[in-house]
Amino acid sequence: MRMFYDADADPAALAGQRIAVLGYGSQGHAHAQNLRDSGAQVVVGLRPESRARAVAAAAGFTVLDPVSAARDADVVMVLIPDHDQAALFQDGLMSVLRPGMLLLFAHGFSIHFGTVRPPADVDVAMVAPKAPGHMVRACYLEGIGCPALVAVHRDVTGTAMARTLAYARGLGSTKAGALLTTFKEETETDLFGEQAVLCGGVSHLVKAAFETLVAAGYQPEVAYFECLHELKLIVDLIYQGGLSLMRYSVSDTAEFGDYAVGPTIIDDHVREQMRQALARIQDGSFAERWIDENRSGRADFLRLRAENSDHQIETVGRALREHMAWIKPLATVPTSPEQQPVGPSGGL
Repeated sequence: MRMFYDADADPAALAGQRIAVLGYGSQGHAHAQNLRDSGAQVVVGLRPESRARAVAAAAGFTVLDPVSAARDADVVMVLIPDHDQAALFQDGLMSVLRPGMLLLFAHGFSIHFGTVRPPADVDVAMVAPKAPGHMVRACYLEGIGCPALVAVHRDVTGTAMARTLAYARGLGSTKAGALLTTFKEETETDLFGEQAVLCGGVSHLVKAAFETLVAAGYQPEVAYFECLHELKLIVDLIYQGGLSLMRYSVSDTAEFGDYAVGPTIIDDHVREQMRQALARIQDGSFAERWIDENRSGRADFLRLRAENSDHQIETVGRALREHMAWIKPLATVPTSPEQQPVGPSGGL
């Protein structure tokens, strides 16, 4: 393991260099604001029709179209959704990348799976904060920083790592620690974590438990509290002190249920499904499926989004949360599944 901190990252490596942040969603706004507050020269790249243009301009940034923003930059950070990146490069970004520029990503998908192939004379690297953008920004403002993964895919100039670490420091990430990885490792573990735990695993476990209680005749509202609402308490404990703090903090009854019943839920069948999911990530078949889904109009994706937004746990939850004044949503979920919000990756 190699972890970099402030002492390992020299801000002078980016002195006088202009940074173009392409995208101003969750990650984009955090990168742009943190870097500016750290003294960097930042311009934001957004399409003319982007809803985020007014937001970025109101925050005081010069806003150009993505190609124009990149043309005069020394460092370009690509913070738009994975499935949009290839088209952006084909539509003009590739042509303005100059020898010696540093091309950065916050996720390795496009490089690892080959949907984007940058010119051979530019440095290619990654700074991937391990939190949503609002937390990247909040941690910066608190002076504690948000951990990140860093990787260098290509170092033509001999300065790629120094500049990448300087960028990570500008984000505040080297205060918390920037862990060295590779594009392959970051991409495959990130996709697996999303599918097996953070998004797919958690959401389907929660829904299955909710449905089990409701089918057994219990009130949906009680099932919501037990299977979804209280999850935050448990996750916060795990986040702060690992599984041990969670088990120390809950009742002995809950702890015994963890040991005795948990393995019967997450059993060998589930582990085998996880291995298969990882294999599909490693051999590129999941990436191919996602790329094909976007090329064909996203019909399955939009259907699945609509089906899941109508689940009973969502309708029950919305009604209960209306009475929870202390909960302040971080974003407004669109009422129509076809609506495309400026997402966590930062749409153009």
